[in-house]
Formats: sequence, structure tokens, C-alpha cells
Amino acid sequence: MSSAESHEPDALVPVLTEVIEDQAAGGSPALSAAALEALALRLEHAVLARLGPELERIIEERFARTLSEALAQALDGVRAELTVSVTQMVREGVAASLAHALAEPRRD
Repeated sequence: MSSAESHEPDALVPVLTEVIEDQAAGGSPALSAAALEALALRLEHAVLARLGPELERIIEERFARTLSEALAQALDGVRAELTVSVTQMVREGVAASLAHALAEPRRD
């Protein structure tokens, strides 16, 4: 094989300057509109079936987080109310006990 022969492109291999015709471009569409619609519907169902469990997990996590935050706020409110109520009851009880003790005559 001479050096001139080794630089010639193979006739079966297309080069960048050649145009290769698309076989499907000239004919009818590969899929009909109804087939495309059916394929789109099947794809939609498949995607939703795959995403469904993940979406459910994300919703549950957000719900749990929101519920936890709301519960913590409610408990803080109840704790604050109970603290005020118990403090007031103790104060009133101590005042009543002192008043009762001071009202009794001394037995010395």
C-alpha cells in the first residue's frame, strides 16, 4: 500500500462534508398522534407511580415538622399559663396561711 492510498478515505465511511439522508424524514411520521398521546399518558402514569412514594414521604416529613413545631408552641403556651396559675395559687395560699396564722391569738 502506497502512502497515497493510505490517506484516501474509505468509500463506506461518511465524512463530515457528506450528507446522509434520513430514512424516516421523507415518509410518514414514526408514531401517529394517537400513539404519541397513549405513550405520553403511559409515561405520565409511570413517572407519577415512581414519584408518588417519594412525594408522600416528603409531605409526611413536612407535616410532621409543622405539627411538631405547632405542638411545641402550644406546649410552651400551656406551660407559661400553668406557671402563672400555679405561682398565683401558691401566692394566694401562702397569703391565706399567713393571714390565718396572724389572726390566731398567741398561746404563749
